[in-house]
Amino acid sequence: MTASALLQLERICKTYPGRPRAAVDQISLELVSGEILGLLGPSGCGKTSLLRLIAGFIAPDQGCIRLGDRILAEGRSTLAPEQRQIGMVFQDYALFPHLSVLDNVGFGLRGRQARDRSLEVLELVGLAALARHFPHELSGGQQQRVALARALAPAPPLILLDEPLSNLDVQVRLELREKMRRILMQAGATAILVTHDQEEAMAICDRVAVMREGRIEQLDCPELLYSQPATRFVAEFVTQANFLRLQSRGEGQVSTALGEFRLPENCPLGPDSALMLRQEDVQLIADPQGTVVIQDRQFLGREHRYFLDLGQGEELQVLAAAQRGLAIGSRVRLRLYPGAPLLFPQRLPLEPLTPELTLQP
Repeated sequence: MTASALLQLERICKTYPGRPRAAVDQISLELVSGEILGLLGPSGCGKTSLLRLIAGFIAPDQGCIRLGDRILAEGRSTLAPEQRQIGMVFQDYALFPHLSVLDNVGFGLRGRQARDRSLEVLELVGLAALARHFPHELSGGQQQRVALARALAPAPPLILLDEPLSNLDVQVRLELREKMRRILMQAGATAILVTHDQEEAMAICDRVAVMREGRIEQLDCPELLYSQPATRFVAEFVTQANFLRLQSRGEGQVSTALGEFRLPENCPLGPDSALMLRQEDVQLIADPQGTVVIQDRQFLGREHRYFLDLGQGEELQVLAAAQRGLAIGSRVRLRLYPGAPLLFPQRLPLEPLTPELTLQP
């Protein structure tokens, strides 16, 4: 365990009875004090199981969990949740309906300072004025902030957040994710957030662990996850990137449904090689003579997502500003931003051999 690490997981495994595959499979990671870590992945990837192992709700089959200088679990020997001094924020708030906001936050605190500490964290989350209200008098976003204040009140070394925003409507979720990061940072809290929402993880967390089938595919800061995905799963799940087939033309050239490209030097194609293109790296130009047809479009507010038929059984998804929508069935030409197409998995830029495919910076 490094000197700065607050939490350390060493080769944690968990398999549920009757299931052939491990829910958590040989996971090791470290979390430093003051860091917010995201566990991101689709349903069934093991992120909630990993959170429950850290919280002590379930015991690992093997591996070690350390928090500071204490061992929370080693093999099947494990401390009970109430002995771990870990704060927990649940998806459904879990507030006591018969207690006021102040009493909910102070539940479990002891001594004369309990009321002062409860008011302090309510001030931190912006709800001190509602201290005497009851949960049913609050909005969903306010209730979740009360739940966060309750988790912060005992000043635990670690806070676990289990999809805390998933029960909220879109606008409230967007507002609260900004407030949640600010609150955690102001409190100096160390936290782990479980979510299946890519934008939520990238907006709130300092680092994000992308999980798949019980394993961590990549653990990086949000910028690196987006710009340098380590696996095709990460690229598809985090960036929703397009992948197009490549066919070698010899002499360092490949052809795709978009046209021909020059390979980087000394970079042979492998069986899994593909052209990776993010949805925002393409410009659509209306052209009745264009060879690409818009099959469908989705209005997303500030932008449209277009579904393009490239022929050869391949489709391309493109995000474009919504000021001037292009009609379904219309023909377009495509232009790519320099460096946008990447040879995956090497993540090296491909140079278009067709001049009109490249946009000037």
